[in-house]
Amino acid sequence: MEYDGILLGMGNPLLDISAVVDQDFLNKYDIKPNNAILAEDKHLPMYDEMSAKPTVEYIAGGATQNSIRVAQWMLPFPGATSYMGSVGKDKYGEEMKKNAKDAGVNVHYYEDETAPTGTCAVCVLDGERSLVANLSAANCYKVDHLKKPENWALVEKAKFYYIAGFFLTVSPESIQLVAEHAAAANKIFSMNLSAPFICEFFRDPQEKALPYMDFVFGNETEARTFSKVHGWETDNVEEIALKISQWPKASGTHKRITVITQGADPVVVAEDGKVKLFPVIPLSKEKLVDTNGAGDAFVGGFLSQLVQGKPIADCVRAGCYASNVIIQRSGCTYPEKPDFA
Repeated sequence: MEYDGILLGMGNPLLDISAVVDQDFLNKYDIKPNNAILAEDKHLPMYDEMSAKPTVEYIAGGATQNSIRVAQWMLPFPGATSYMGSVGKDKYGEEMKKNAKDAGVNVHYYEDETAPTGTCAVCVLDGERSLVANLSAANCYKVDHLKKPENWALVEKAKFYYIAGFFLTVSPESIQLVAEHAAAANKIFSMNLSAPFICEFFRDPQEKALPYMDFVFGNETEARTFSKVHGWETDNVEEIALKISQWPKASGTHKRITVITQGADPVVVAEDGKVKLFPVIPLSKEKLVDTNGAGDAFVGGFLSQLVQGKPIADCVRAGCYASNVIIQRSGCTYPEKPDFA
């Protein structure tokens, strides 16, 4: 099988500004623990405040880009992954490009002249992360960039696609284009629920893309919000995963598989009207550094095996391995080589 460019991701490339904060900081900016939101005006001063902290770190991030980087790290094939999104023409954009290239990902960024590269404040308290994304240039992605021959070539070359739900806030048109191509060409299209606010406030574009999704990823909070929004009147994650897997599909070639992570609790996988639970790798509290990127890493590990045609159990095991590595480090970073067998 030809692995060159087999996996394509599209999303919001963001530079993570990561720092340990205290409860007062979260209160000051009205931030809930373990949540992900878009920045409002009241949040804007926090980026400078975090940059001034002695523990601050800058890491190339953005949900989809994290997953693609981790997938590439886990794959023994150079150049297996590609990624598109929008950055600004500035030093953060250059830093991101360098970071992605070093990770072996073939990035085709749209460079926006009017807005700075997007940033994400990663507020770490007791190992739990809260994300506040200031999209800036990431919000400027245009479907015209996707349609350029050199970029559409990446779409045609890929056989697997992964897009985090966050991209629904930026370019649902681009998502639809890739989703329809995947369905027509019998390829695998996957997305992530990504955050409760996506399920609540971007319900229409999410529902439009859902029939095309062969894999739906998410965590227990997002799954419960999805259930509430659709009036399912159940908080049972296994039931919700099953109902999502049975949502009507646009192409009958592939069944839909729903994969829901639950932190330290087992991973829920729903397919063929059945649910399976897979235990995660236990980790003692003192080894936990921060949970930033844990869900992204899980998806990256999962996809690294999926593109190689491995069974779902192996995909989940790889996902659990990758997230276990990432939560023992700051941000979505990893050692030079994986030791996943």
